[in-house]
Amino acid sequence: MEPELTLIAPSRDLGDGFLVRRALPAPRRRMVGPFLFFDQMGPVAFRDGQGLDVRPHPHIGLATVTYLFEGEIVHRDSLGNVQRITAGAVNWMTAGRGIAHSERTAPERRIEGERVFGIQLWVALPREKEEVEPAFAHTAAKALPELTERGVHLRVVLGELLGKRSPVALLSPMFYVALTLDAGARFALPPAYDERAAYVAEGAVKAGDETYGESTLLVFRKGDEPLLEAARPSRVLLLGGPPSDGPRHMYWNFVSSSVERIEQAKADWRAGRFGKVPGETEFIPLPDDPPPVRYS
Repeated sequence: MEPELTLIAPSRDLGDGFLVRRALPAPRRRMVGPFLFFDQMGPVAFRDGQGLDVRPHPHIGLATVTYLFEGEIVHRDSLGNVQRITAGAVNWMTAGRGIAHSERTAPERRIEGERVFGIQLWVALPREKEEVEPAFAHTAAKALPELTERGVHLRVVLGELLGKRSPVALLSPMFYVALTLDAGARFALPPAYDERAAYVAEGAVKAGDETYGESTLLVFRKGDEPLLEAARPSRVLLLGGPPSDGPRHMYWNFVSSSVERIEQAKADWRAGRFGKVPGETEFIPLPDDPPPVRYS
């Protein structure tokens, strides 16, 4: 069963050879369930002494979800949290009414060069919870449920799939699963939610009569139960949920159902009214004003 839509994630160099591939938002598809932003980070092997340096920046109205296949990132935020994100673990940061954070490679991991490969998602918070208090939660890899059968291995990062439920607390229904497939292995995606997608991070998978390679997002029709077959060893991310509870606007790192709220967040960041990240003196300034993007 072929997907309704396929999107190839374009790449962008953020500096020092650090590539990201952005599958969402895209001109042909803005959201899948509550997920409105999908970035693949790397894979990249930093040279000696280099690493990831994302200076403090703000968010409102969303939750960030960081999941690594390889490497390590140090998270710091304006609530005072300092957390090393390691492969297989998941960080869930609720921005709510406002939070600032940084993401960096630790100094000791720069000595021989660090390899980083992972995914960061943004989740639109439900409209009635867009202004909740900011919060942060880290869940270790060993706490996430797994299932291995016939060349298929899955780890449930968020939500529930095939009777396995992640312990990560959510503010709305969704699922997010890391799937690895041996060559020739098959996996049928259950029609649990109206909106579902699969992203090929490594390898290639067949769906229907077509084979889809790396950096491809496959968006499936409501009610379909697509069968994914690995053409070679593959790493796939599965995600989805109910349709959004209304349109969203996005400017830079701000997401809201209200354009006025985004304008307030812009003014707050310019004026330094967001919380400071302890131990950090740098920050990313507000960019020039493009129009907000509306999601439907």
